Amino acid sequence: MADTRTIAESPIIGKDRLSEAVPRYTSYPTAPHFHAGVGARQVAGWMADIRPEEPLSVYVHVPFCDRLCWFCACHTRQTLRYEPVATYLRSLHAEIGLVSSRLAGRGRLRALHFGGGSPTMLRPDDLEALAAALVAAFGRTPDAEISVEIDPNDMDEARLDALAAIGLTRASLGIQDFAPEVQQAINRIQTFEATRSVVEGLRRRGVRSVNLDLLYGLPHQTCESVARTVESALTLQPDRIALFGYAHVPWFKKHQTMIDEAALPGPEERLAQSLGAARIVRAAGFVPVGIDHFARPGDPLAEAAASGHMRRNFQGYTDDACETLIGLGPSSVSRYRQGYAQNVAATGLHAAAVARGELPIVRGIELGEEDRARAWLIERLMCDFGFSAAALADRFSDVGDRLVGEAAAQAAEPGSMLSFEDGHFRITGEHQPLVRTVAARFDAYLRRGGARHSAAV
Repeated sequence: MADTRTIAESPIIGKDRLSEAVPRYTSYPTAPHFHAGVGARQVAGWMADIRPEEPLSVYVHVPFCDRLCWFCACHTRQTLRYEPVATYLRSLHAEIGLVSSRLAGRGRLRALHFGGGSPTMLRPDDLEALAAALVAAFGRTPDAEISVEIDPNDMDEARLDALAAIGLTRASLGIQDFAPEVQQAINRIQTFEATRSVVEGLRRRGVRSVNLDLLYGLPHQTCESVARTVESALTLQPDRIALFGYAHVPWFKKHQTMIDEAALPGPEERLAQSLGAARIVRAAGFVPVGIDHFARPGDPLAEAAASGHMRRNFQGYTDDACETLIGLGPSSVSRYRQGYAQNVAATGLHAAAVARGELPIVRGIELGEEDRARAWLIERLMCDFGFSAAALADRFSDVGDRLVGEAAAQAAEPGSMLSFEDGHFRITGEHQPLVRTVAARFDAYLRRGGARHSAAV
């Protein structure tokens, strides 16, 4: 279980540590270390090992937006015409058929997440047809969760009805910031009134969980402006809040060069924004979950965090316990017991592969025992801010023993952010904002170089 202290109680930490570039650890090994040695044939073999009734998590990527937000680091492209989206949907349906044929009836859909891009760009009938195709291909458990990332500017009554028709259980609304100056600087104009209207429409249709995504570290943001956005968001009565730090990676996403770097807050200001926002959300009764999520007491994510069963994947923190995650669409990442696999990113290459009857896998990585052990350790740090030495050793025998020794050596260093007490390694509350930095010390691939990452906080 995580330390009950929170990043909101952290003192100011040295600028050099705040600015250190480290991975976000939504997987281990991280995506920059995937390689072309893992391909469609190998992944088809991994699919063959899925158990008949195994619960599956499925992620569907919609790589289109009707506007390009300059802060975004997702794989997407802007289009004002629907024809490219319709063409892509035909390829996506073909990919669903290919994956279904290789599963041959194995597995049952337990969690379905539509991400992007903007999934709510889809026309209502296309969204319903896509959901029906997924259920026909993978089946569905009675308690299946269906979540969708929503751009409030896309929404109308017909789209809200379509979300209700597919059985939406959790909506995730991107807000970022309500301040007009900030919205202008990131090309994301979105009024509070439009956002409130969508939330109310979802509630009227029985959607039981509404999550709001906010950002700090954006151009022209101040502690005061972030606080105003958080307070406004709380009036919408969300069930969860995600408070992400903006990742400025213009070498990876060229459109981020449209953001004025001189208007970006510095490392200490970013930390202050994060801590101030966290204090407001906690004061409203939310439970802190990991480094950047908050949930109401009794929410499944809060309960998973309290019991030590919370997970972390490419969608962030989750209570999804499925071992297998199947990613569909360009750039999507799948996770199998044997390793990770990623689809080709370009929509044209994705379409060409599925037209040939091939899984559009372009790279991945097969996991060895040390990878699994380090992945477990890093996930527990990211989720619980610590881990049990005995659990690590019991799960991974000799490799686990070696990593316990590695952790002990780190904890013994002067000024270490990792401590050891009563059989547990822990990151204290004052250092929890830098959990990614601690996790990076256990990343065997990071030491080899070759990848660039965003700032630690």
